[in-house]
Amino acid sequence: MEEETKMDAQNTASVNTNTNTSNVDINALNQKIQKESAFVDILTLEMEKVIIGQKQMTERLLIGLLSNGHILLEGVPGLAKTLAINTLAKTVDAKFSRVQFTPDLLPADVVGTMIYNQKQEAFTVKKGPIFANFVLADEINRAPAKVQSALLEAMQERQITIGEETFKLPEPFLVLATQNPVEQEGTYPLPEAQVDRFMLKVVLDYPTKDEEKVIIRNSINGFPTPNCVLKPEDITRARAVVKEVYMDEKIEQYIVDIVDATRNPENYNLAEYKNLITFGGSPRASINLALASKSYAFIKRRGYVIPEDVRAICHDVLRHRIGLSYEAEAEDITSEEIINGILNNVEIP
Repeated sequence: MEEETKMDAQNTASVNTNTNTSNVDINALNQKIQKESAFVDILTLEMEKVIIGQKQMTERLLIGLLSNGHILLEGVPGLAKTLAINTLAKTVDAKFSRVQFTPDLLPADVVGTMIYNQKQEAFTVKKGPIFANFVLADEINRAPAKVQSALLEAMQERQITIGEETFKLPEPFLVLATQNPVEQEGTYPLPEAQVDRFMLKVVLDYPTKDEEKVIIRNSINGFPTPNCVLKPEDITRARAVVKEVYMDEKIEQYIVDIVDATRNPENYNLAEYKNLITFGGSPRASINLALASKSYAFIKRRGYVIPEDVRAICHDVLRHRIGLSYEAEAEDITSEEIINGILNNVEIP
């Protein structure tokens, strides 16, 4: 704990030194961030009433919410993926909808369609479940490519065209998709270009034994209902404040170096990775890593980004943006191991 405090003090000192040239008042910014981020603890406490353990997942959901980015949750059935998203929606006074993806789903079932109204003798628009603040796309890899494309286009454009009319999606708009990595029969894996539209890919693990005991008790006795503690306008305001979190040029360079190492590993003493990676992260990876790092600093009640923030969120931003070669798969090398190697070799500012 003392080491962390000392490290924070050193980081603050270095930030203050750098900010003399950029005219950023870190102390004032810190005070503002601490005031504006007060809701984070309240929101987390409300979610922890229902979600036992899985603190990383809760944290990542908040990062997606604050960064205006979509999240892909991957884990075996029963790890509270759907429950977590539903709980988050209940803590915010916002509209929530769930779409269970199945092989017979049509794009119109997600975005909406034109319906003939006999009384008016005209076609009227019937909006689909995507017109909500929180959209849970359950088992997204169960739906065919046309449905996946309709959803992912809406994620990117933040608008839907039905007939000749274009409708803006509500703000905040967050898609939280789940997929089961175990059972692959009857699934339609998301293409790499589509997966890249998700800001974070969060991989869930099993709870500890003690956590599982609490889960059993709560399941038998009934889960408590979380309170609504936020309004959509609170999220919009928090997003604006997150963008104000200070990021030094050295941190920006660190982010660029990490992403560049996924493309040109030989430049970072990682020549052995050259044949293991078919493609690396795009500029979207750099943008999302910077945004996620700012949100992580905000959650930690800090007005500036430190290298540890980048490293903490790096796996979730990059794991779905690194293409593995057949050689890597044959040797059972995962994107996690490659990211670890990159973080160990790229120079920390």
